[in-house]
Amino acid sequence: MLSLQQQPLRLCDGIRRREVLRAGGLSALGLSLPMLHQNQLLAGNSSGPAERQGKAKACIVLFLMGGPPQHSTFDPKPQAPLEVRGEFGPIQSVVPGIDLCELWPRTALLTDKMAILRAMSTGDNAHSSSGYYMLTGQPHAPMNAENVNPGFPNDYPNLGATVRKMMPARGQLPASIRLPHRIFNTDGSVWPGQDAGFLGQAVEPWLLNCQPANPGFHIDEFSLSADISEQRLKDRKSLLNHINTRLQGTDNRAILDAYGNLTDKAFDVLSSSAARQAFELGHESDNVRDRYGRSQFGQSVLMSRRLVEAGVSLVQVNWFRGPDEPTNAPCWDSHASEAQRLKTVLCPPADLALSALIEDLETRGMLHETLVVVMSEFGRTPRFNGAGGRDHWGHVFSVALAGGGIQGGVVHGASDAIGGYPQDGKVSPQDLTATIFHCLGLNPDSLITDTLGRPLPISRGEIIRPILS
Repeated sequence: MLSLQQQPLRLCDGIRRREVLRAGGLSALGLSLPMLHQNQLLAGNSSGPAERQGKAKACIVLFLMGGPPQHSTFDPKPQAPLEVRGEFGPIQSVVPGIDLCELWPRTALLTDKMAILRAMSTGDNAHSSSGYYMLTGQPHAPMNAENVNPGFPNDYPNLGATVRKMMPARGQLPASIRLPHRIFNTDGSVWPGQDAGFLGQAVEPWLLNCQPANPGFHIDEFSLSADISEQRLKDRKSLLNHINTRLQGTDNRAILDAYGNLTDKAFDVLSSSAARQAFELGHESDNVRDRYGRSQFGQSVLMSRRLVEAGVSLVQVNWFRGPDEPTNAPCWDSHASEAQRLKTVLCPPADLALSALIEDLETRGMLHETLVVVMSEFGRTPRFNGAGGRDHWGHVFSVALAGGGIQGGVVHGASDAIGGYPQDGKVSPQDLTATIFHCLGLNPDSLITDTLGRPLPISRGEIIRPILS
């Protein structure tokens, strides 16, 4: 059921209380789109859609939450002591002079299409606050704050919300979608920086809670019931429009208008077979699905490609956090037994999915217009701890980019001899967001307006021009 309220109180789980209007129209009409529950309020003001000048039509962000070790991904340190370099050596890539960790053999064959940032830095060692910085380009206040939740003053819109605000939808689906779940800490706290913040819920990226690797996977919300034909759906939309027309004089006109926009989007999706099919991985061959890997992450990455094909401008794929993750080292948060987890649980599916995505996009003629970004909230400490793992480290880590607007075969910046601090070419999160926006044709100086009416730029960073094509 879709709930609409005035002056909502946002709780950590996203549910709003003190409802003044409960509209059950979607459910009553046989429609159920719970992800639209996040999009029910009016958007804030902005300078409006920007004229596109970038090379990319879309961006896929692969967010490896937890913090991968830079030493065992894109910045190996073979000359460092064992307690720094770890047990995995480098592998030579197709570009002379660019080595990756040996656990990424498929990605190493594609570095001619990639730009690697080896001096990314947030200076923040907490998942929640450093994650907010990476997802919004704005430092969290205060820094190094763990288990914090969304809310003022840390309510800058994330990448997806800004894209949805500034770029018109290219199809029946919204401009931004997240999957397969929110990012949250072990205690259940949801990171800030995952929503539209002060821009309002109407431009919040859709959130798909799903497990696309499960047998028989499908999303019920995007399927018509067997007893509802397309004509019956049109009749129900006509009825709803008639009801809304009769309610035009109500005091809650603005809220009803916002609700009407949401229901129109729901009807558009349900009435468009192309939009619905974007979520149906069964249309892919077994060979393609196997190439991405049958992990939840791999199949989520495959879905991101299908969503971009359907017109979505930004898709963020979060590393899947399953119920069986160890509490002392969940996802890429490798506080313990790092080597074992890297070679069995983490790197193989990530290497498979990333390489499959780049190759698939290139084969389909989409890579030049699709920006791929591999990022996380931070990296890991230079030296191992007593449990055979590495701890949080925001001082330096790596980010990889490929595709639309990016020059391949490039390394920008460098960390020091032990991968502990930037040596040159330091990049901050706001520089990364500025570069992403630039590649998508958005001027980083474009203005949005906060709840106090203040004009603010969508990014305060500098475009990383050495990596651009």
